[in-house]
Amino acid sequence: MNPETRYAQSGDVNIAYQVNGDGPFDVVFIPGTTSHVELAWEVPFLRTLFERIGSFARLIHFDKRGTGMSDAADAGTPLEVRMDDVRAVMDAVGSQRAAVFGVSEGAPMSILFAASHPDRTWALVLQGGEARTLWAHDYPWGMPEAEYRAALDAIAARPDDPERREQRARSASTNASEGEIAALANYFRNGASPGARLALARMNMSIDVRGVLSAIRVPTLVLHHSEDPWTPVEAGRFLARQIPGATYVELPGKLHIPSVADSGRYLDEVQGFLERAWEARTDGEREPDRVLATVLFTDIVGASERAATLGDRGWRDLLEQHHELVRRQLMRYRGTEVDTAGDGFFASFDGPARAIRCACAISESMGDLGLNIRAGLHTGECELVDGKVAGIAVHTGARVASEAKPSEVLVSSTVKDLVAGSGIEFQDRGMAQLKGIPGEWHLYAVRGAAP
Repeated sequence: MNPETRYAQSGDVNIAYQVNGDGPFDVVFIPGTTSHVELAWEVPFLRTLFERIGSFARLIHFDKRGTGMSDAADAGTPLEVRMDDVRAVMDAVGSQRAAVFGVSEGAPMSILFAASHPDRTWALVLQGGEARTLWAHDYPWGMPEAEYRAALDAIAARPDDPERREQRARSASTNASEGEIAALANYFRNGASPGARLALARMNMSIDVRGVLSAIRVPTLVLHHSEDPWTPVEAGRFLARQIPGATYVELPGKLHIPSVADSGRYLDEVQGFLERAWEARTDGEREPDRVLATVLFTDIVGASERAATLGDRGWRDLLEQHHELVRRQLMRYRGTEVDTAGDGFFASFDGPARAIRCACAISESMGDLGLNIRAGLHTGECELVDGKVAGIAVHTGARVASEAKPSEVLVSSTVKDLVAGSGIEFQDRGMAQLKGIPGEWHLYAVRGAAP
């Protein structure tokens, strides 16, 4: 019998999930663009995969918000919100730490989760994934933007095209039987509504997690087929080069989703890696000493002049009101106050979109006090010292803030790249040399960040 479908509450969204197996460790499976936790069992390869993992581990798999049996939410939500869904499912089943297994479009979210939540992740498996979708001068195997937009137009013009679904199934699994093709096409059809599929495709166009790959500190396996028709093999090789200590396995074949006939070595590689990684753990549940975080720095524009005008007592009263407003927004957007010095705040967040919205809310709230602030944000790998973030990423965030104009929220390109699907808009501020930080940095000013 197939496992029972249950629901985990993530904010106001219900996330459908299933659990099978009862092995000594947990594996969280993050599917591609769309999924359906119940119809997955009708796809022979997915059944084989789930049963194999369930034979040596406890497998947790789910439908992302807006897809499958999960609530019909905005499918184009940013990766950090989707990470909340992963934590909600893990909490619902009592999973403290898990190996995260991301396939295809599920890979970027898995990467971000492993880097942002090393306390919840002990291993990472990526198959058929990529760090970025579009072509760039330093990412030449990405898809040209014009070609991607043409594909979006084709989806919009024929949103529920049975012939296209079958073609996609055949291109993904070239050695599959007719029965496997039919099951896979049905899985695609029921994985999301036409509108949700289009929203997801639009969001995926902007994904770029290259800046966080070096922050992954858990054992990682990258699997990629040598002639993958959906994701160029160069994308898999790039992931393996950029993730510290990653194991890369290139499987033969022109396929993205294996058929049952193709799955033997694939399954062996996944099981062997996970069992070895589990056995090799030496630090038990030791708290991680590094984490991916978004840091925010703010300060008041013209603070010295205002203090001189108000006098000591008046300035102290104004600062207390300023601090109260800042802390109110930090609480609203789940920020952590790290330090306060004079009129400046330093805070950290586990999601860049929340950090941007918090900075904008702080800036807007200052109008009530007749104040202007400037704010700067950066996302990077931080050291954890007595539970607080530190290191070069923190210094970078502070330098970004020093480049901001009055009433401006300025971010590094890493922050911008991680908020795909958030609806946040930016204005290019060009390249800058940040004092004491090597290299040139591309900076962007926030131009729209609705709550």
